[in-house]
Amino acid sequence: MTGTSAKPAVTPLLEELLARIAADVPGALGAAVSVHPRGGPWSTAATYGPDTAFVPAQLNGFDGPVPAAGRTGAPTVTADVFADDRWPALTLSGLREQHPGFAADWPRVRGVAALPVTWDSEGRLVLSVTLARPATEETVNVLRRYERLAAMALVVAEAARPDRTEQMLDLVQSRAALEEAKGIVIALRRCDPDEAWSTLRRASQECNVKVRELAVALVELLAGAPAPQPDGDRTITPRPAARRAAEQLLRALEGR
Repeated sequence: MTGTSAKPAVTPLLEELLARIAADVPGALGAAVSVHPRGGPWSTAATYGPDTAFVPAQLNGFDGPVPAAGRTGAPTVTADVFADDRWPALTLSGLREQHPGFAADWPRVRGVAALPVTWDSEGRLVLSVTLARPATEETVNVLRRYERLAAMALVVAEAARPDRTEQMLDLVQSRAALEEAKGIVIALRRCDPDEAWSTLRRASQECNVKVRELAVALVELLAGAPAPQPDGDRTITPRPAARRAAEQLLRALEGR
């Protein structure tokens, strides 16, 4: 899969959020939000500082922690990105050659942390930060404090595009159903949000149903009533297979 640096609609809200993240992470040089749709091209939604060039470079051939997080769905951390053998093509000399406008910044870059935020089965966004010092798990913990804000800011930015309004409304509705279902899994399994998402995703794959349908079916099964949803074409209506999958999942979660 190849990436692109073409941006969706970028609002001051996204850019201000990235500036806040950079200010909150000790040693931060830049930050970015990138979009990783399943089966589609990667793109940057907003960038700050040298990440204006650094993240698109990773998405367009150099590889690196940002696309790795997008591919795997797991947080990716490196203490020294140019010495990390996971991405041999991502070199200081290569960046200097292809992005000379940031030549003064590249020698300062060391650590990178990238946190994937899953919307639904259709893709992810990745919130990332570049540092002048090693990145650690604590860096990821700081990013986690902003993941929901980043997701919602991206929705606002995309909704400003007339050609994307309907798609983003669908995305918001899917996200709401998934958050409710994840809350159910967290409560019953006493697990963290990442494990809850993995549980939902695994159940949807094993039963061959869409994860958003499974999420709505699970919420409705536990509530004993239809989940609150908008009328019209955006209503998520679980098929019988999704309702059976929700019943199986609930039994497993309750240990029956």
